[in-house]
Order: sequence, then structure tokens, then C-alpha cells
Amino acid sequence: MTTIRIPGLIDAHVHLREPGYTHKEDFYTGTAAALAGGVTAVLDMPNTVPPTDTPERFAEKAALAAAKAVCDVGLFVGATTDQLDAYLPIAQHACGLKIYVSETFGSLRIEDLGLLHRFFRSWSEVAGGGWQVAGGDPVLPSPQSPVPNPRSPIAVHAEELMLPVCLNLSHLYNVPLHIVHVTRRSEIELIRRAKEQGYPVTCEVTPHHLFLSSDDLPRLGSRGDMRPKLASPDDVAALWENLAVVDIFATDHAPHTLTEKALPKPPPGVPGVETLLPLLLTAVHDGRLELDDILRRCVENPRRIYGVPDQPDTFVDVDVDARYELSDASQHTKAGWTPFAGQFVFGKVEKVTLRGQPVYDGDRILAEPGSGKVLFQAV
Repeated sequence: MTTIRIPGLIDAHVHLREPGYTHKEDFYTGTAAALAGGVTAVLDMPNTVPPTDTPERFAEKAALAAAKAVCDVGLFVGATTDQLDAYLPIAQHACGLKIYVSETFGSLRIEDLGLLHRFFRSWSEVAGGGWQVAGGDPVLPSPQSPVPNPRSPIAVHAEELMLPVCLNLSHLYNVPLHIVHVTRRSEIELIRRAKEQGYPVTCEVTPHHLFLSSDDLPRLGSRGDMRPKLASPDDVAALWENLAVVDIFATDHAPHTLTEKALPKPPPGVPGVETLLPLLLTAVHDGRLELDDILRRCVENPRRIYGVPDQPDTFVDVDVDARYELSDASQHTKAGWTPFAGQFVFGKVEKVTLRGQPVYDGDRILAEPGSGKVLFQAV
């Protein structure tokens, strides 16, 4: 038994499903699952019903989070085809602007190049400053960030041919760009080259894209249906080969009920916030990662990229030698399952402390609903 103490992790990409899909997850159950996984801050995406795309909808969502969350929550605002620039008044109270240019539907899908120019240009004017280029390398200011957030990036779901479009728009308008859930060799190699050329770009990779591939689909069945889709073993190998290019490990926690996943056309997405740390610690145990790799990509870089404020007196006690089997029954997410069920992992969270208060004891959530903070809000 070896228990170590690490800072609370930040999951920079989650879907807590509220409002609109609370049968899948809500701000309490999703943040409770986060605490059980050693995550003390999450950044929530805007594809809810209604989407988080106006000041009124943003305020309503922030109120829901403030009433229910047990860890800290930052909220993305979404670019949509019908509301256009309506989000601008609350741009600096969002952790970022999310633009979907691949694999989504409805008003959140942005396919028009003129609209993409509009969103990149307007975001660069109100919320995208802060990049400096020194010696060809983009550098962000220090992570000590006041409220509101002065430098939130544009985060894009951009696959294949849409990726270079977004990279060049970020370069054109000098706006920080974050590429979410990168999966393919072609994409990570393109991002590597863009970074070498000084483009203001960062990127993330999910555990399910690091530890699963298309070879796992026959075993997983509909549980393996996600976006981006599980890639080939060669693509997975490319992510590991280019780990130095990856800035963040984030889960894209996207829960659906097992009933929904059993439908003839199941909704894509998998839960993940609770299994982030044990999967990564297992990679440390296997010699594929160092502990510093986790802390850099799950604490330091999310703070630097998104301006997430420090959480004083916040830490996670984890037994890195504890080996156990992941199961559906042990998950705190309302969805109640994990694509990694049956897998043995190392790293058992024994205790989580948030701002000096015990919030998880290794079995039970101790925090009261509403004890988490909504980030970047006016005080």
C-alpha cells in the first residue's frame, strides 16, 4: 500500500446533461462522479436542451450548477447558427467558446466558412487575447486568473479536413484554439506541425481513445459507440508516439443510459470522469506514463489554457498500489456503467478534500449539493 497526495484533477471536457437530459446525468450526479474519481473541477459543454448560447440560458445553467454541484464547474458557451453573436455579452464568464464543425446536429453544427470567420473574429476581440509568440512558440500568461476569465480559448470538435480550416482561422485571428478529443495519426501530426510553426493551438486526448481502439468494438458492442469513433490501432499508437504534443487528458464524459445504448441507433458517447485517474495511474504502473505526465495534463495545463483558478487546500489521497476491477455497479454517474467494466486498474481514491473540507471518503460523497463553485462568475 502506497498512498500519495496529489492536487485535485481538472476534467476539461464533460457533458453533465443539465438542462434537458437529466435522466442521463445532472449537476449533482456528474460532479459526485468527478469527486469519486479525484476530479475537483470540470468544464461543462454547451450541447444541452436548450443549448447554452445566450446570456439568459447561460445564467439559467449557472444557477442550476450553483444549486447542485459538489465540485467546481466552468461552463462553455456554444456557437449556434440561429443565435449568432448573442453569447458575446457573457464571453468572459465562460471557460471557452465551443464550436462543433464535425459530428453533431441542429443549430450547434457550424458548416459555413463565413460563420466560422465571424465566430473566430468576434471571439478574438472579446475573449481570445493573451497569446504571445516568443521564438516561434506560443506562450500563455500565468495561470493566476481573476474573475472574469480574460483569455478563454475557442474549443473545437474538428475532425479530418475541418481541422486545418480551424487551425488557419486561429492563426489568422491570433485566437487561442483548443482541439478536443484528437484521435487520428493525421490529426496529431498536423497539430504537431502547427505548434512547430507557432500557431496558438493546444489539444486534448481522452482515455478511451488512448486505451481502446477499433479492435475493441466487437467486445464493447454499442458501448463502444462514441464520437469521434474509436480509431485504428495505428492511430492509437500515433497518440502515444506524439504524447509531447498532447496538452490535456480529458474524458469527454458523455453519459447515456444503458437502455439508450441498447437502441438500434444508440446515441454516441461514454461516461469517463470517474475512471480518468485510475486508467492513467495504471499506465504509470505499466511504465507508459510518469506521474508528472498526469499532473501536467490534468492540473497544470488546464489551468494555463482555460485560466481555471487555483483551489486552495484541495488534494486527493490515492493508493497507487491498490489493484481492483472496474465495474458498472461501482460508478457514481447516473448512467451507471463504464466501457472499462471488467478491466483491472491501479489507483484507488481514498479521500478527496476540497478547500479544506472532506468531500469524498473513498466510498461516500460527503459534500452538500451547491458546495461547488461556478467558475468565472461576477462577484
